Amino acid sequence: MAVALIPAAGSGERLGAGRPKALVELGGRPLIAWSLDVLSRVPAIEKIVVALPAHALELPWTPQGAPDVATVPGGATRSESVRSALAAAGEAETVLVHDAARPLLRTQLVEDTLGALAQEGADGAIAAARVTDTVKEAGEDGTVVRTLARSALWAVQTPQVFRRSALEEALNVPDEVLAQATDDAWLLERAGYRVVVVEAPRENIKVTSALDLAVAEALLERRPA
Repeated sequence: MAVALIPAAGSGERLGAGRPKALVELGGRPLIAWSLDVLSRVPAIEKIVVALPAHALELPWTPQGAPDVATVPGGATRSESVRSALAAAGEAETVLVHDAARPLLRTQLVEDTLGALAQEGADGAIAAARVTDTVKEAGEDGTVVRTLARSALWAVQTPQVFRRSALEEALNVPDEVLAQATDDAWLLERAGYRVVVVEAPRENIKVTSALDLAVAEALLERRPA
C-alpha cells in the first residue's frame, strides 16, 4: 500500500489569483480537487496528506469515497512541504508525491508510476515526457555552449514514487539544500539512489501562469465524460 503526498502550499502569485494556487478554480472546482479525485480512485493509495498554507488548512472539497485525507501546514519550499507531509503519512512503505498544480493527472499514470518502483534496484520512479524541442546550454553571457542530445532528455512531471526509507534519507538535509530542489527525485539522485523514468503524456501540464490555466481548462473540456 502507498500514501500520497500533495505539496500545495504555493501562493499562486504568478497566477494573480489572490489565493493559494491549489484553491484557484478550474472547471468549476478548486485546482487540487482534480488530483484528489484521481488519487482517491487508485486502490493502492490508503491515505492522502496535503500540505497547505498555514492560514488555509481546511480543504474546500474532498471526493466521495476517498481514503483518509489529512492536511498539514506546508513549508517555505516545496521539499519542506513534502517533508512535513511525510511526517504525517503513517507507516506506508511506498510514498507518492504529486503536485496540486498538475490537475490533468490520470489514474493510469499513477498506476504505471507505482508499478515502475517494482523494477529491480529502483528506489524511485518519476513521470516524465520526452523532450521534443531542441535544447541548448548557454553561458551567463548568452553564448551557446553546446546542443544537448534530446533523445536522452526528459521533461520531469509528477507523480513521483519513492521507497519511504530512501525519501526520508534524501529529505534529511539542511533547509538550504531543500531550497535548491525543484523535484524530490533530485534529492534522491544526489544521495546516490536509483531513479527511473515512466513515460507520461505531455498533457499532464503544470499550471503556473494564467495561460497554463486556460490551456488546462481547454484540455479538460476535450476529455471524454
